[in-house]
Amino acid sequence: MALQITIGVVVIVLSIVIIAMILLQQGHRAGISGAISGGADTFLSKNKARTVDAMLANITKYAAILFFIIAIVANYFALKGK
Repeated sequence: MALQITIGVVVIVLSIVIIAMILLQQGHRAGISGAISGGADTFLSKNKARTVDAMLANITKYAAILFFIIAIVANYFALKGK
């Protein structure tokens, strides 16, 4: 029983982390609209944004993989308990 509660809490926390990471990522269309409207960025700010976006994308990817693994484990324990 305690294991199921723990796994449930971890799944909820991971889902919140995934949602937060997706919301923090910058849209891919922002660069296109910025170039069309004449918005100029310096070279350093472009590279910094790419680094942050790449880091957020990696965190999101690994959190999603971990979420699915834990969801499968939770399903296994739920079916085993029946």
